Amino acid sequence: MDAATLTKLLSPEGWALLGALPPYDEQQALVLSAGLRAKGVDPDLAAAALTQSRLRAAARGKLGAFADGMLFTQAGLEQASRLVVAGLHARRYQDAGIRRVADLTSGIGVDALAFAAAELEVLATDVDELTAAIATVNLRHFPEAEVRHGDGLALDLEGERVEGVYADPARRTRGGKRVFDPKAYAPPLDAVWGLRERVPAVGIKVGPGIPHDGLPEDAETEWVSVDGDVVEAGLWFGPLAPEGPGRSALVLTTWTGPDGTERTTTRRVAHRPGDEDVVPDVGGVGQYLYEPDGAVIRAGLVAHAARGLGGRLLDRTIAYVTTDSPAPLDATGLADGLARGYRVLDTMPFGLKRLRSYLRERGVGRLTIKKRGTAVTPEQLRRQLALTGDATATIVLTRVGGSQQVLVVEPLAVPPANTPQAGSGRSDAPQDGPR
Repeated sequence: MDAATLTKLLSPEGWALLGALPPYDEQQALVLSAGLRAKGVDPDLAAAALTQSRLRAAARGKLGAFADGMLFTQAGLEQASRLVVAGLHARRYQDAGIRRVADLTSGIGVDALAFAAAELEVLATDVDELTAAIATVNLRHFPEAEVRHGDGLALDLEGERVEGVYADPARRTRGGKRVFDPKAYAPPLDAVWGLRERVPAVGIKVGPGIPHDGLPEDAETEWVSVDGDVVEAGLWFGPLAPEGPGRSALVLTTWTGPDGTERTTTRRVAHRPGDEDVVPDVGGVGQYLYEPDGAVIRAGLVAHAARGLGGRLLDRTIAYVTTDSPAPLDATGLADGLARGYRVLDTMPFGLKRLRSYLRERGVGRLTIKKRGTAVTPEQLRRQLALTGDATATIVLTRVGGSQQVLVVEPLAVPPANTPQAGSGRSDAPQDGPR
């Protein structure tokens, strides 16, 4: 989308067209586009409206009903914070007594929207003129929010009476390729966290894959997951980290209560400098297996999860916890709010023939394969097993006592009083620590 197309979308005709479109259906998009052209709708406007309809539908998972009144770019949507997480960002500034925040890399304005909704004054900037214009549209209901086209790093923070700074540096090239080197972020990470010398309250959203090596010692680095997906890490400085620097994991899980309302459960675990190191026991497979949430794994806090669960690790470098008795599950189906649990039904050394025979004897045709600490590829293994049958099973491939093992498991049941909607997205291994 360019500036001319945005102008057409914002015209009375364009805005009315966007509001009148039916819920987006990819299979009907071409038919709907042809119908609009047949009615004499400008082709560029029709294409732009359908694109926004598609992006709004995609954004509902992050932003809920707010998405229906917003405009998007594809890149802006991909990098935008989930609204529930943006609200937690805003709360940090609120709790620190910050009244005026500069969002240096506003993108389409989701975090700025959360700041404004929390009754903070917001000065939002973006180096891309079109993106800044879209953020202006998205923040139109908040007079306390101002959007400017420009380089946020060039702001006169003192002259603008800025009390807190927030940034979400771009981590993709213009071609969409992911950037892993923090020095190649736009703006570079070093330049953003250097602002804490001028404004102590600095918060920076970064990718969850950021390595532990090189993280500033005066920051709280918090990894955040939502319904099993690790969505971001945040660096929080000064009054935005009231409990001090260190590493923390925040696990958010949505679920539906008995009254039918959607709720969000939060669980935080942290390790601060000076805290006693947690050295977990390591031992054989017990009757239960627990997979810590990905945020816990990336934060290097698996040992803390093992302690909370009263369990031990199967291997000191692998993020599986085992226990001899079950840990209580909360309403979201998580144990201690941090780990998903399984009952261990059987164990055996890994071997293709042995495993194939075991599963075929039980009529297993649909197999869920989980793995840590092994080079086996689940897709390739599933083809090699060539299973048929009506039964389902879940296996875990991992290392126990130095050897490759197969654990046959079944998920622990969620308390029947609730109907959780928690996801079970796979979490990749962290940069260091157990994996």
